[in-house]
Amino acid sequence: MKAEENKVVSIVVAADGSGDFTSIQAAVDTVPATNEERVIIYIRNGFYYEKLHIEKPMISLIGESAKDTIISFDDHATKAFPDGELYHTFYSYTVFVGADDFIGENMTFMNTAGPGEKVGQALALYADGDRASFRNCRLIGHQDTLFTGPLPEVPIDRSFFGGPREGAPRRQSRQYYENCYIEGDVDFIFGSATVLFNCCDIFAKNRGAAEPDAINGWIAAASTPEHAPHGYVFNECRLLGDAPAGSVYLGRPWRNHAKTIFIRCWMGEHIAPAGWDDWNKPEAQPTVHYGEYASTGPGGSSDKRISWSQQLTADQAANYSLTRILAGADGWSPLQRERAME
Repeated sequence: MKAEENKVVSIVVAADGSGDFTSIQAAVDTVPATNEERVIIYIRNGFYYEKLHIEKPMISLIGESAKDTIISFDDHATKAFPDGELYHTFYSYTVFVGADDFIGENMTFMNTAGPGEKVGQALALYADGDRASFRNCRLIGHQDTLFTGPLPEVPIDRSFFGGPREGAPRRQSRQYYENCYIEGDVDFIFGSATVLFNCCDIFAKNRGAAEPDAINGWIAAASTPEHAPHGYVFNECRLLGDAPAGSVYLGRPWRNHAKTIFIRCWMGEHIAPAGWDDWNKPEAQPTVHYGEYASTGPGGSSDKRISWSQQLTADQAANYSLTRILAGADGWSPLQRERAME
């Protein structure tokens, strides 16, 4: 571990024992809870089987390479604690980031519990801090791969959410994902944060549905608060997958004011012609904000999109700039690196 001239602290984690630590969590645990300086944890290539919990601000996890620096775990919603209580969705994470100003780069976050039909929800990443940015990362799971906190105000189907944010005040977060690969099947990007996905690959897995016209999945399940001006914005992303043609929807509303926009995205043939689903909640149709601008590819045609979505004009699309989406009152830009790499 060393402190550089500008007070940035750097730590090296290596599974083979050649660094300061062999465990990522052990490195995180050395950071003070009230940390006010950037701490860079460099992670060498390796497979790190651990459930990672981060609630300390200003931490950067920088992997050696996205494909070969892997954090993996296999918790899931139907797993039970010793007292018999189920993990449910929000204890199933592989990595939990609950502090502000987190940076993740060049690594894989993976949940290997398996498909939702067998194990329920299984999060690879639970991100619930403000000003979080991820670059060149791979997020891999099945159902509910990426949760972008905060939690909605109240649950729908039971009296509590569970997980590390149960009972915590709701605080709107801003997140940025650039050149990332995100893989899953059912609602595999979901939550209440304001998020810009920039130049990412979004891969919809084939669940192997037996019926020929069955729905294979949904990409985004936003729960955008009514007061938030933006929810999910996908800019110049590629929507890839091996799911059957026309079987995957762009999104459905986890809460009735969901906001999801796709701008200049290439969409594969797996995208359903209707584009959007109301989750059997027709009352959400007039309150959601679902839109596209200049979608291309075999799944990008607007001809059969549902009537309660929107094809944006060029002027409307121009309003979805990085600054307008993420700046907030503090002027945050994820393009300004708050760390010293060399």
